[in-house]
Amino acid sequence: MTFEAVIGHAPVLCLGIDPHAHVLASWGIGDDPDGLERFGRLLVDGAAATGVRVVKPQVAFFERHGAQGFAALERVIREARAAGLRVVADAKRGDIGSTSAGYAEAWLAPGAPLESDALTISPYLGLGALDPVLDAAAAHGKLAFVLAATSNLEAATVQRATAATGRSVAADILEDVGRRNAAGARPFVGVVVGATVDISSLDLDAAPTAPILAPGFGEQGARLRDVRGLYGAAASRVLANVSRAAYADGPNGITGRLRALLEDVAA
Repeated sequence: MTFEAVIGHAPVLCLGIDPHAHVLASWGIGDDPDGLERFGRLLVDGAAATGVRVVKPQVAFFERHGAQGFAALERVIREARAAGLRVVADAKRGDIGSTSAGYAEAWLAPGAPLESDALTISPYLGLGALDPVLDAAAAHGKLAFVLAATSNLEAATVQRATAATGRSVAADILEDVGRRNAAGARPFVGVVVGATVDISSLDLDAAPTAPILAPGFGEQGARLRDVRGLYGAAASRVLANVSRAAYADGPNGITGRLRALLEDVAA
């Protein structure tokens, strides 16, 4: 299943796989590589059983356990893709030259141990510096989600600053993404636009085909039922991410929670 088959028709629920230590404890799972893998597999099974089609592992929670944590992440990603789910690796990579090419190979190259269907990337060394990642996404039928307007409060001073063009930095990123997608055979660059930012101040039509990864739902305050009101005509391109709100009923309640969240995003 390609991302084109998933995104573009209606808002889509994206299940975050975020093994916080306190979440693992509340589920009765150890905060160790085996526990992370068990947690990830439970969420993958819940997603596959309920019709959730996209999952987003937060790489940092696996990375903190070193090589064994990455091995657990590899297995969770592999199981998710084998189950027909699309995987967004939330790694927020961003670098230049050959280093950027290394990240592209690690996360987007076919057959790579961490191969995912999409990767989040940070453009604050210049979006052009990330050309190796963007080129890999285009070549391999993958997506790169560029941070544009994120849901954390600290981001506003940078992302909403006025650039040399007279627009905000976020607006410039959206326009650059729009140009790149227009030049390609298919949309290969998405954007991250949080549900808790002032979306009305952004011209989402500057990137009219870009999928939108939308954090901020659930614990951060935005409601899935409001996704159409928040994103307007662009709502059909939205991947609405929910993490902690999906975990509240523990491992035995994950399928019920996900069914309720699917109903909310479709409302």
